[in-house]
Amino acid sequence: MAGSNVTALFRASTAHSPSYFTLNRAGAGGTGEITDFCIPCNPYFPTPAMFAELGSRIREILTYYPSGADTITAELCQVLGLNPQTVAMGNGSTELITWIDHLLVHESLAVPVPTFGRWTDQPMETGKRVDMFLLREDHGFGLDPDSFVRFVRTRGSRVAVICNPNNPDGGYLPKQQVIALLDALQDLDLVIVDESFLEFADAEPAPSVAAEAVLRTNVIVLRSLGKNFGLHGVRFGYLVSNPGLAGRVRAALPKWNLNSFAETVVFMLKEHRQEYTDSLLCSRRDRAAMTWRLSTLPGLTVYPSQGNFVYVRLPEGTDGAVLRDRLLTEHRVLVRDCANKVGSSSRFLRLVVRPQQDVDRLQSALEQVLHGQPAQAYAPTVTPTPDWQQTASAGGLAPVRPQGQPPSAALPGAIGLGYTSGTAAVDRLVARV
Repeated sequence: MAGSNVTALFRASTAHSPSYFTLNRAGAGGTGEITDFCIPCNPYFPTPAMFAELGSRIREILTYYPSGADTITAELCQVLGLNPQTVAMGNGSTELITWIDHLLVHESLAVPVPTFGRWTDQPMETGKRVDMFLLREDHGFGLDPDSFVRFVRTRGSRVAVICNPNNPDGGYLPKQQVIALLDALQDLDLVIVDESFLEFADAEPAPSVAAEAVLRTNVIVLRSLGKNFGLHGVRFGYLVSNPGLAGRVRAALPKWNLNSFAETVVFMLKEHRQEYTDSLLCSRRDRAAMTWRLSTLPGLTVYPSQGNFVYVRLPEGTDGAVLRDRLLTEHRVLVRDCANKVGSSSRFLRLVVRPQQDVDRLQSALEQVLHGQPAQAYAPTVTPTPDWQQTASAGGLAPVRPQGQPPSAALPGAIGLGYTSGTAAVDRLVARV
């Protein structure tokens, strides 16, 4: 397959990257193996044994109707320790965003940008005014809550949204600052905290504000299951709010909006909680190692992230779309440039966190494309993680420039240290040109 077939699909896409299936059809017959840094999956979960179990049950999963959403929601709530009356499950967080917009957003919505595209696109598609608060590059794209509150007041926005961690930069707002923001905006029609990537955060224990949302009349917390479990194709997510808000959304959702794959995975969770916990520990360790590795590349600025991806600024004069195309066709490495994200540009990439051997390949490819030279040999060590911190600036987190030895990518006792399938099916997309 010619690499240009795939890169043309990226150029034609708007707010999102082309799907794996679109890419696969374009690359039918290709035999090249690629490493995917585009789709933010959890590469350690489900485990190979869980995939084998799902595979053995594929016929019944595809043949029979799922249970009703109430049954699946009740099981999820039992696993997570939530009250089912405060939860609504959707066919992916995007379905919930759509219904939140239709039911609860009436005039205007304020949101920091860059961020997840549906928070800007969905309200605009239904004729709402979207007030976009630009996160400043010189402040590391960190969200300053006081400045955002002043912006909401100045614009007269009736709904406010924050993503924590934010996508694409991984910026994180501590829990007490989020609660203070909710207090300051308690007179709005609605405040939404999108915690889709919060399971990957390790900045503080118990960072979610879901318990706060249950006690407030105008707060919704959105959570994703597909991102955490590495199962984007299953399409399941949930929101947490007071029973009144959750009930309004549940009443509007279609019957049987959750599929049999979602039900099967939810009912497997009790038996695999430890594997899931271990997968998050592996992903967090990989993020620290990957952040350090990327920060050693000349001209590359790496922003601190609490998601399962890192946001990087390319050297001056580098076009991310051109870099993306060359990485794909010359090195079979798939990355996400952020030119089509409001508030970002083609000078930025969002790179999904992956295990050490995949980062080796990414680093080598970046050095060759950006600097025209082979990558220097890298010998991983097992020395303790260096004591480096995310530094604060006036507007938020400053770019990371850690010093010392790289943190170990190994995690003793964790599952799947050699398991990197993640989105392995995408490996057939591209052959060498």
